[in-house]
Amino acid sequence: MTVARGTFAYEFSEGSEQALASKEILGGKGAGLAAMSSLGLPVPPGFTITTEACRDYMAAGGLSGEIVEQVERQLGKLEESAGKRLGDSEDPLLVSVRSGATVSMPGMMDTVLNLGLGDAAVEGFAASTGDERFAYDSYRRFIQMFGDVVLKVEHEKFEAELESLKIEAGAEDDTDLSAEDLKGLIERYKRVVEDETGSSFSQDPREQLELSIQAVFDSWNTPRAISYRKEFDLPDDSGTAVTVQAMVFGNMGDSSATGVVFTRDPSTGDQGLWGEFLLNAQGEDVVAGIRTPKPIAEMEAFLPRAFGELLETMRRLENEYRDMQDIEFTVERDKLYMLQTRSGKRTAAAALKIAREMAEEDIISREEAVTRIDPSQLDQVLHPYIDPEAELEILAEGLPASPGAATGKVVFSADEAEERGGAGESVILVRKETTPDDVHGMVRAKGTLTALGGMTSHAAVVARGLGIPAVTGCKALKIDSSAGGFSIDGKTFTGEDTITIEGSTGRVVEGAAPLVEPEMSGDLERLLAWADETRDLGVRANADTPEDANRARSLGAEGIGLCRTEHMFMQEGRLEIVRDMILSDTDEATTDALSRLEPLQRGDFEGILEEMDGLPVTIRLLDPPLHEFLPDSVDLYERLAELGDEESSEATEIRRQLRVVESLEEANPMLGLRGCRLGIVRPGLYRMQARAIAEAAKNAREKGLNPIAEIMVPLVGFRTELAGIRTEIEAVVGEVLGPESPVRIGTMIELPRACVVAHEIAQEADFFSFGTNDLTQTTCGLSRDDAESAFLASYLEGGILEKNPFQTVDQDGVGELVAMACKRGRESRPDIKLGVCGEHGGDPESIRFFHETGLDYVSCSPYRVPVARLAAAQAAVNGEREALGVTR
Repeated sequence: MTVARGTFAYEFSEGSEQALASKEILGGKGAGLAAMSSLGLPVPPGFTITTEACRDYMAAGGLSGEIVEQVERQLGKLEESAGKRLGDSEDPLLVSVRSGATVSMPGMMDTVLNLGLGDAAVEGFAASTGDERFAYDSYRRFIQMFGDVVLKVEHEKFEAELESLKIEAGAEDDTDLSAEDLKGLIERYKRVVEDETGSSFSQDPREQLELSIQAVFDSWNTPRAISYRKEFDLPDDSGTAVTVQAMVFGNMGDSSATGVVFTRDPSTGDQGLWGEFLLNAQGEDVVAGIRTPKPIAEMEAFLPRAFGELLETMRRLENEYRDMQDIEFTVERDKLYMLQTRSGKRTAAAALKIAREMAEEDIISREEAVTRIDPSQLDQVLHPYIDPEAELEILAEGLPASPGAATGKVVFSADEAEERGGAGESVILVRKETTPDDVHGMVRAKGTLTALGGMTSHAAVVARGLGIPAVTGCKALKIDSSAGGFSIDGKTFTGEDTITIEGSTGRVVEGAAPLVEPEMSGDLERLLAWADETRDLGVRANADTPEDANRARSLGAEGIGLCRTEHMFMQEGRLEIVRDMILSDTDEATTDALSRLEPLQRGDFEGILEEMDGLPVTIRLLDPPLHEFLPDSVDLYERLAELGDEESSEATEIRRQLRVVESLEEANPMLGLRGCRLGIVRPGLYRMQARAIAEAAKNAREKGLNPIAEIMVPLVGFRTELAGIRTEIEAVVGEVLGPESPVRIGTMIELPRACVVAHEIAQEADFFSFGTNDLTQTTCGLSRDDAESAFLASYLEGGILEKNPFQTVDQDGVGELVAMACKRGRESRPDIKLGVCGEHGGDPESIRFFHETGLDYVSCSPYRVPVARLAAAQAAVNGEREALGVTR
């Protein structure tokens, strides 16, 4: 495809998915239609208005004359191709107007079907099709969609009129309404439009088209679309393309249909038929969940010829794209038409299976298989499921729309789900069906349950993308949201009741069912093995207990990059000893407290070193300020006040504690007496920890194990700090393990000054481990707790910051300091090991930066280890591709 700047509209035949620019300009839908046209597949003619036009529209606040002129030119070509004219009173051309962003955003933006109908055109349409009922059904659908999407009339206003007419006519479904019924419904709809907008319904097809294009462009910035992009970290400035396409009709009787089909099961990845269709329906009926569709396999019995063509088309498209495809189609009077193809959204389990099978079938390479998996999706693979041994009160079963299991209190609105879920409460969003306006609540809910809709409904698609369980099409579910409840077989539930849903089976269970953590699948293990062959970065885990260490190792961790000793001090029975140490008045009392802590610390380290036998374990010496281990001074004053003026031993002790507590209170404890400063002021503490580490290593070695202990000194900003502490540590470790001790000693880099003088600090360090959490705070001048609770959300929403710097590393600021420290550290000590142990070590985008910066390893929480392994491999593959100039 030749892309010319300032060209705002392209015929389908002008585009090609093979060019990367095609998707960026035409959007996913437009590029897919162009590609299918080039393959000779049955695609109704049309044209695409580009994402550049969308950006131009948003910047100008309206459609420019140039855009309008190009649209008119393309419309003329479409009318010539179709042999019909838009709005013609004898044989009108009808078109659809659909959004199509560069990245798929299912259900997020708007669509208008049957555009071009009016009071005169509908009569000609009825005559040309020979089906009066079909023509008026199409007209009422158009008014309803145009009224909703373009004129912003509440959808429920039209639904209320439809339901009222069905009751009057004794019709169970809208397909039971006659042509005369529909003519009356159209008049009702037009009155709704006039009442709500103050204007009559437009009869000008050109005006209808222009307003619809603007509405689709506007839908790019609806709250639901913004919320979706924010959740999936998609850019806000790319805009959406618009496709204008000649209509084909799946609602022309029982020889017509509409459907959605995947070339493989998007939930499991299994090969075979997977999808749904509806006879005598239009596409929105399937995706909106208004009617429950039939499984695609049943289509063969109703439309055998079209079904055969569909199977062959599915095969061709999967071979062409070398990926599982999500296909929308329409059958008009037994003739198949293709409306869309795109790489299908899928669960993590399905993504893993599809990538593995395609690589083993030599459809794609192993490296490409590794890049096919979104690292953040791997969290889904470890979703819980209901204990198969549990006795359950199963309330109902629906469709298994998105895997995993979740328990929570029931809520009936997206707003309530957002509020209660955001406050940390586990909630299940229960709806008749979800719409794009519910996304903000679905993001905060633990799962979604709907009464209507199928496996490709909005609720199903969004839940799979979010990685939360969903059960759809639960027919036994009767919702009365106005009364704040729902019932199943006569049993009523309200917002105070708890249910469990299992999206893998479709079960709805009363109460909190016991959930089981799954193990890694064979597909995941195979993909991660391929990833390990590809990546350069090592992956360690942050773990503070033997149990965490065991879990980390089972998930593929190559060591522990951060073992936080302060977490051990907080355990039951130890806090009292720590307080005795801090509050002691004499050296003897301090020594006594440390002597009681040492065997406990030794036992901690022994357990972790044994679990990580043969792998490095980086143990950080005590980091936080001492007052964090002490009672609050306010609490002590309250206890003293309760005792009055008495001179009891208890009151005397409280006064003594108060003096110590107040002496340790600081105006800014984050930058006060903590980390290495604490080790310098109270050297006995670090000596005790170093001895415990050395003795643990010695004991493990005597058991025939290969312990690899590394000691990390926190918060170093000056070479002399680390030099003095290193001398102390080496003396203690040497006493236990001998002068040729194998224990490495390094430091955590978490201060800007440490990055600037890294060449000096490296002279005393065997390794650097970047504590990017604190480095972000000290570099940006942000207190994480205060920022995230007060203003960080406003910064992100207002565009001051693109991303939360505590989740994704600030490459321009913090990242530059990391790169500087790496360069200067290696210049001074070429063999120095460089790692990251902040939370950024589990963030895929940050991992790519660390790979490019040349670090040796990242360290993250145990459950993020598979994510980090995959992200590190993808960073290596993408880096090689960029070096070679490969874009795909």
